[in-house]
Amino acid sequence: MLWSLLKILIFVALVAAVTLGGGYLLHTSGNMVIAMDGWEVTLGPIQVIVAALILVALVWLLIRLVGILVATVRFFNGDDTALTRAFTRNRERKGFDALADALMALASGEARQALGKIGRAEKFLQRPHLTNLIAAQAAEMAGDTRRATEVYKRLLTDERTRFAGVRGILKQKLAEGDTETALKLAEKAFALKPKHEEVQDTLLKLQAGAGDWKGARTTLQAKRQAGNLPRDVHRRRDAVLALEQARAFAEAGNAQAAGEAAIAANRESPDLVPAAAMAARAEIGAGHARQAAKIIRKAWEALPHPELAAAFAEIAPEESPQERLKRFRHLTDIRPKAEETRLLLAELNIAAEDFAAARKALGDLPETHPTARALTIMAAIERGEGSEDAVVRGWLTRALTASRGPQWVCDKCNTPHAEWEPVCTGCGSVDTLSWREIKGAPGVSPTGSEMLPLIVGTPAAAAAKDETAAASAALVEDAEVIEEGAAPGGSESTN
Repeated sequence: MLWSLLKILIFVALVAAVTLGGGYLLHTSGNMVIAMDGWEVTLGPIQVIVAALILVALVWLLIRLVGILVATVRFFNGDDTALTRAFTRNRERKGFDALADALMALASGEARQALGKIGRAEKFLQRPHLTNLIAAQAAEMAGDTRRATEVYKRLLTDERTRFAGVRGILKQKLAEGDTETALKLAEKAFALKPKHEEVQDTLLKLQAGAGDWKGARTTLQAKRQAGNLPRDVHRRRDAVLALEQARAFAEAGNAQAAGEAAIAANRESPDLVPAAAMAARAEIGAGHARQAAKIIRKAWEALPHPELAAAFAEIAPEESPQERLKRFRHLTDIRPKAEETRLLLAELNIAAEDFAAARKALGDLPETHPTARALTIMAAIERGEGSEDAVVRGWLTRALTASRGPQWVCDKCNTPHAEWEPVCTGCGSVDTLSWREIKGAPGVSPTGSEMLPLIVGTPAAAAAKDETAAASAALVEDAEVIEEGAAPGGSESTN
């Protein structure tokens, strides 16, 4: 408002100055005499001003004529656009000035001003491949998605700007949550520029979210070939996608293809726990028990995990608890000090009714790292040794509010998952789940409320199984009673 008022005042002042100057010249009596080679011209003050203006116009016209003449010579010498440039140079200057102003306004966050400037640039330049993209970005910044979409669609008609148009509409569809259309657009953008890293990441994420594991592996390979992914990271993520492909085969009833894909995934990433467990089960199904044990032991060396122990138990489902304890030594001796190893040994010894050995294997875990699983195992040991119900309930009471222990957690958004997934359900990232503990997150342990999830065999160990199952059921019942606040002495605890 102030600037507009100031411009009006300046204009009025200039008009007044010109009027005063003209009045002064009209009352001036002096003349200008121009003499040249016997030729003499006398001019009054007003005539001098008019002559000066005519002279300036003639000089400007002369310069223009010289420019046109030079452009004509260049045209006849083979420069096809010389004449066009000569006649449009002034328009281009105005257009590029407006384009520069639009870019500055866009960088400053002044979307509406950028839209006005880019409209002027479009008028003078007539170069949509330069102005349309800036117009779309300005419209998006201003919140005018309809206009932005229209501009992006215009970009699709020009081969030079087609990729920018597809990418712009792709971002809009992602913002709207239309992943189905976004996937088709991402595929189109990938076809136009297969080495574009952002498009590769977007397409990979959308393919994983849609369950297109084969397509995702192709995209991942292109990412590796373009140099946008280190070799080791590519092997790991390709193993993740191969594992999901194996799961898809299994759901479709193609057990052979599922097994082959799982084994291939394990070969690429031996430390990927779900792949190792699935590959081991495939080898067990094929009658290759030794190969299954080898796969599990290698994965256990990298990360001791309950799922690996469960798969290891399936190698010999008919064995007795004592036989199982002996066979499991080949696994537990790999990482004897690992917490999962100690918990596993405690569960195995409970199944074998050696509660003293179970207590020894558990060690000081209930005090140094009191997770729900460790405290529940301690309750089972106390019950097996004939301790009073109050002591058992005390351990269970602590277990209800203890840390859940390690679980699958996304490294990006910290979202916990009950089972391993290739894509985080919280943020949609691929291969970001790791087996770790969230501090201060109470809940049921990862093995659930079923005690001894992997040590109870089949009919060959019927007696031990029945007794262990009865003890487990009693512990679960006590835990439920405590949780409901209905058990007498439920607030008691033990040191």
